[in-house]
Amino acid sequence: MSNARVFVYSEALFAVIVWGASFIATKVVLNDISPIAVVWLRFLLGILILGATVVLQKQFRLPRKTEWAYFALLGFLGITFHQWLQSNGLQTSEAGTTAWIVSTTPVFMALLGWFLLKEKLGWMKTSGILVAFLGVLVVVSKGEFNSISIGSFGAPGDFLILISAVNWAIFSAVSRRGLKSLPASLMMFYVMAFGWLFTTILFFTTTGLAEIDNLTVNGWMGVAFLGIFCSSLAYIAWYDALKALTTAETGAFLYIEPLVAVVVAFFILGEAITPASLLGGAVILFGVWLVNRPNSSMQVIEETT
Repeated sequence: MSNARVFVYSEALFAVIVWGASFIATKVVLNDISPIAVVWLRFLLGILILGATVVLQKQFRLPRKTEWAYFALLGFLGITFHQWLQSNGLQTSEAGTTAWIVSTTPVFMALLGWFLLKEKLGWMKTSGILVAFLGVLVVVSKGEFNSISIGSFGAPGDFLILISAVNWAIFSAVSRRGLKSLPASLMMFYVMAFGWLFTTILFFTTTGLAEIDNLTVNGWMGVAFLGIFCSSLAYIAWYDALKALTTAETGAFLYIEPLVAVVVAFFILGEAITPASLLGGAVILFGVWLVNRPNSSMQVIEETT
């Protein structure tokens, strides 16, 4: 294997490890400040670094007239609404559980393709969808299926995280048009910038800058990790890998992300690694693999977080 290929693999691995750890970093910061403040600070750092990268790569240009509304829509879906759902969900949902639920996004992509584009699912994809949701039930219920019937199914945040997976699938589908004609880093810069602007409105009409004083050293470290690594460097590394590898090769790395989240959550947050979590996670990944086989007509743009 050439050194160049090893480097590309390392970039893809770096991205998914960072994104897997993002759920834990968010939980840490939420101990100090509100969800909206977390999103505002995180993407402030993200757009500064991503913007500098776009300028250095000589890709910067102002959006065309037809692109302003498009970028604004993507910014709301992919940044403002998506991160609001995940940050609020993580207040009560475990980081490991969140990562497993988010990994079902390709399932919702397939369902969108079937519902909106009349794409055929076939028995393999249909089986994968059913298998993945069975895995979600195992993870969220922690293996206690009786909780489903007695109305105490999962944490309140688990439902918000599930909505975020659906929302990210919608965002990914809408993003496909732009990625066909725009450099990924330039497009993500404007998407992130619009999302941050919408978040700024919410931030200053609710808590405002006074809340930042509540950040501890651990909180600032979490914000720095989210902003510098998760919202900028990981995106750059991931899109570099996408240019050099096939979609299937790059997508295979995404299966590592929830595993990273579970392990990091165990060491940093003390979240238990239970047999139900591992079994449910394995079932989810198997279902996603069935849905996202090479003959899939839709691919997922992953952010994770």
